[in-house]
Amino acid sequence: MQTLKDAKVGSTVAVVKLHGEGAVKRRIMDMGLTKGTQVYIRKVAPLGDPVEVTVRGYELSLRKADAELIEVQ
Repeated sequence: MQTLKDAKVGSTVAVVKLHGEGAVKRRIMDMGLTKGTQVYIRKVAPLGDPVEVTVRGYELSLRKADAELIEVQ
């Protein structure tokens, strides 16, 4: 299983599944990260937190803990 946290900078991945529950999962979905969505990995901060991605035409920064909940391929 590959998560958004593990994806390489410059790659485009598709969201397969969202892990987590309740408010956390809802917040991730509200940001536009739903099943089948294409996500481009723009850059990762030197210490790995946050991860900058482009999703649905806008730029988004995600905490490492949130990126680990998003399964991609």
